[in-house]
Amino acid sequence: MAAKYVFVTGGVVSGLGKGITAASLGRLLKCRGLSVSVKKLDP
Repeated sequence: MAAKYVFVTGGVVSGLGKGITAASLGRLLKCRGLSVSVKKLDP
């Protein structure tokens, strides 16, 4: 299966919201049997 990517973006102030969103989405995908890898990119 080809790799698929999900990007979670937002402003500087919404750092907590992005983290919770990414973690929750990763957990849901993992529960469905998918392989999940989280990468944090800072400019």
